[in-house]
Amino acid sequence: MLPYHVALVSDESSITIQELSEVAGALQKQVTRDFGPIWQIAADVSAFASLERLPLDYWPIIIRDQIDENALGYHQDENGQPYSLVKYTNEWTVTASHELLEMICDPFGRRVVAGTSPVAGQGRVQFLVEVCDPCESEGFAYPVNGVTVSDFYTPHFFDPVTAPGVRYSFNNSLTAPYQVREGGYLSWYVPGLDQWWQRTWFDGGAPSDGPAQVRRGGNPREAIDRITAPHRVRAMKGARSLAAAREAGAAGGPSHNFRARADALRTAAAMAMKT
Repeated sequence: MLPYHVALVSDESSITIQELSEVAGALQKQVTRDFGPIWQIAADVSAFASLERLPLDYWPIIIRDQIDENALGYHQDENGQPYSLVKYTNEWTVTASHELLEMICDPFGRRVVAGTSPVAGQGRVQFLVEVCDPCESEGFAYPVNGVTVSDFYTPHFFDPVTAPGVRYSFNNSLTAPYQVREGGYLSWYVPGLDQWWQRTWFDGGAPSDGPAQVRRGGNPREAIDRITAPHRVRAMKGARSLAAAREAGAAGGPSHNFRARADALRTAAAMAMKT
């Protein structure tokens, strides 16, 4: 299969190319080890210091210091090619992982799977394939190379019934088909009503169902990202930056292990140069 090419690229951001490269390496590992084998998708992830250095065949995830909340998430350029906007905050790696996985699973924001609506009386509906939305909260994320990345659902998420031993999300935050965890949401189109609906679990309480304001003929994922972005920002609160996570691990966590290996490699290299 031909791989997708995705770029983490800085634009008007204080992020360093070192951090971009470290996160790109973690996201590449997530795609190759975790996501790709489950969804049968191949992609490579690279870091670029500016949009001017971006090759033409790469879909960018653009990191900026300042982005209006309503502009966060998925978009398409004037040629219909996907790109994402991610704000550089403590939780940016989870958001970048979220955008990456949904971009390569559904590049053009329209992939749907038929199933029975969770709302009684709606019958068969079309669920929008957004692999991170139901479990997008930082509390369900997991580490790769010391970088916090998003959990995602598996194709079994669309199974008609719950079965024992089935993995519904990679990090097991989802335990049944069509489940939504706190901080997440699920979107579907109801043909009989000619209307998009969502099950959301925002701001505590319990999940609630209702119509979503998605314009007819528009891109459903872009519209849904726009109306849910402020809720996603709140769901991510409490995530730590890569630097903070490394600092917290200094007494025996990932940072300690990375430094120990670096020292061992320097020693080995020094000995090799003496021979």
